[in-house]
Amino acid sequence: MAQGSPTGTGRPEKMGVDSSRWSRVRELAQDAANSGISRLAIAVAGCGTTLDPVFVQNERGALPARPLDDDSIFLVASLTKPIVAMAALLLVERGRLTLNDRVSDLLPLKDSSKKSLTLRHLLTHTSGLPDMLPGNRELRMARSPFEAFYEGTLQAAMDFPPGRGVQYQSMGFVLLDRIIADAAGVPTARFIQEEIFEPCGMNASILGAPDGWFDGGSPQLERIVPVQVPPEQVGGDEWNWNSRYWRQFGAAWGGLLSTPADLARFCLMMLSRGSVGGRKLFSPATIAAATTNQLGAFPDVPEADRRCRGWGLGWRMQWPAHAASFGDLLSPATYGHWGATGTVFWIDPQLDLATVILTDTPLDRSTRWIMRLSNAIAAARLESAR
Repeated sequence: MAQGSPTGTGRPEKMGVDSSRWSRVRELAQDAANSGISRLAIAVAGCGTTLDPVFVQNERGALPARPLDDDSIFLVASLTKPIVAMAALLLVERGRLTLNDRVSDLLPLKDSSKKSLTLRHLLTHTSGLPDMLPGNRELRMARSPFEAFYEGTLQAAMDFPPGRGVQYQSMGFVLLDRIIADAAGVPTARFIQEEIFEPCGMNASILGAPDGWFDGGSPQLERIVPVQVPPEQVGGDEWNWNSRYWRQFGAAWGGLLSTPADLARFCLMMLSRGSVGGRKLFSPATIAAATTNQLGAFPDVPEADRRCRGWGLGWRMQWPAHAASFGDLLSPATYGHWGATGTVFWIDPQLDLATVILTDTPLDRSTRWIMRLSNAIAAARLESAR
């Protein structure tokens, strides 16, 4: 097992985690790494502190040129979305935006089917927009800039009228990116860096790697953990998850580069109801709104979605009886997000526990191991910590 140097501030007992059960988490993580997930990292936060991250990699093959450690950077895919959503809510706090603002009042939407589209729809996946554009692969193969995805989304056909259903829609975050940038007066990536990452001490996180990472042998490039690309991306070295193009793109729907410890700091801020380092980064009211099921506001959304497959504002709620549940032992108050590159973070306010699990393996091959790890981590929580 490859373990990074200490970065957390808490021992398992201090956090209310049973040491023997935490050892089982480590063993299970190594089992996962030896069963196809060649590299995996876990970070846990709670009780106002974080545990030192756990790093494991396949012991049966040759070690990579750079073993995992505290400096390892992962492409976390859709874990990006809740962070971008929180940036939008920061602008709501400041009176720059409201959730019921019509997108057509903020962006040049000319399609009448999008007239009733609001920020609330974008943040709750009730917009009716497609997840990806029909030409997504071609756009990436051509290494198209953000503007091409933005224009494509403005013109994209709606799958249903806003508020009439729930459909995961990455393209809603294309529009959200432009809305945030216009309201903040700076690019979305810069706004997030200055207003969220820096206050949270997320010094290794970035939405879009700069040119300097790729020119002149910068050490940051070596720190990025390559992803096992899915079949549809094989041969796409110029545009797939591991390409310079995608690492620099900084997609608001899935381009964040971060470390386990950085994401644990973000989760700890959420657990602390918006507080970090004695500073109120977000209002507790904002945290509550973001992490509460918001689908009740839409009377035309199917009842099964409202009751069993809820969405907060950018955050997915716990879906206990669904294949994408965060874990079997978590409370109904749990919220979080999955990422296609084999990543997840979840936050359980009732357990006062948050977990970040990052892998190098797409979700179709890593989900079952991630859920088993989530269960083991929840089971390690002592009753006295509740």
